[in-house]
Amino acid sequence: MKFNVSSKELFAQLQAASRVIAAKNSLQILECVLFDLKGDQLTLTASDGETTLRTSMTVDSAQGEGKVAVAAKILLETLKEFSEQPLTFHIDDQNFGLNITSANGTYSFVGANGNEYPEMPVEVGENSFEIAADALLDAINKTIFCTADDELRPVMNGIYFDLNEEKITLVATDAHRLVRYTNNSVKGSQAVSFILPKKPAQLLRQVLKGTDNVAVNFGAKNATFTFGQTVVICRQIEGRFPNYNAVIPQNNTNKVVVDRQTIVNACKRVAVFANTGTSLIKLALSENQIKISAQDIDFSTSAEETIACDYAGMPMAIGFKAPFLIEILSSIASQDVILALADPARAGLILPSENEANQELLILLMPMLLND
Repeated sequence: MKFNVSSKELFAQLQAASRVIAAKNSLQILECVLFDLKGDQLTLTASDGETTLRTSMTVDSAQGEGKVAVAAKILLETLKEFSEQPLTFHIDDQNFGLNITSANGTYSFVGANGNEYPEMPVEVGENSFEIAADALLDAINKTIFCTADDELRPVMNGIYFDLNEEKITLVATDAHRLVRYTNNSVKGSQAVSFILPKKPAQLLRQVLKGTDNVAVNFGAKNATFTFGQTVVICRQIEGRFPNYNAVIPQNNTNKVVVDRQTIVNACKRVAVFANTGTSLIKLALSENQIKISAQDIDFSTSAEETIACDYAGMPMAIGFKAPFLIEILSSIASQDVILALADPARAGLILPSENEANQELLILLMPMLLND
């Protein structure tokens, strides 16, 4: 088996595929990327047993057909040092030895029998939809930070895709925060849903850039994302996702409008002085101003900062975990944000003052108990 290929193109495709490979694998061969040559098409496959990425590219001067499993780390470390140039791959079909020839040298190592590489069953699901790659990327970016790492509640370790005839909704929660992202430009033929695990969601964030549309297909166990020459297949998280609409408060009448960057910067400065165990930050609301404060009694440190806002409700104070509040505010793109509050013991809602076209974003954050 022999073919010629661009060093930069192969490196880019291999880099995308290798992101699937786990640090520790139950099968040694899963540390490899599968090369499958048919005609002038070279297909690269990488898998961790639950998530699989396949991508194809055209090669030149192809001779023969076959499969070989190649150690991803060795090949990546070699390719990243090449400037753009053609490389010739010669693979022995008997002992799976690889010989790579460049303009200045030769590099040899041994692969593994590609027929021993495990095949992930491709389930052709009865449910499908198309979404712009930019919209899917934006939706994942705005929800993935709220996913959990909870062995007891695995359904919360991914992003919930809820599709119906009017819109698609993506939801993530870790029981302290909940984010709901809605896009009404994507519609389904019926009400269906699935839970995308965190790892393939992170993978999609890395490989979707520069593509146009994504075809999503899913059934009872697997979900498939197809874009360009790339296919990502992943096993869904099984189980029932919590009824997210039931926990979103409807009567948070105390609404604050504040410049997003101003409150983010103030919270970051004040949070330095918060108790390291609780990270509690206090927001005291009064007419057209927010007093942000934190203290650590054990080390006799404290900070307080007052910023302007648009607020005409009753004076109140509420506590939040500073890293959560800062991360939520940083994830919103609008210039101003709205804090919709009920009382210090109930969940607060954080929303952009203006949503992008066809989109709606809502983030819920549970408060922390104030000692004073």
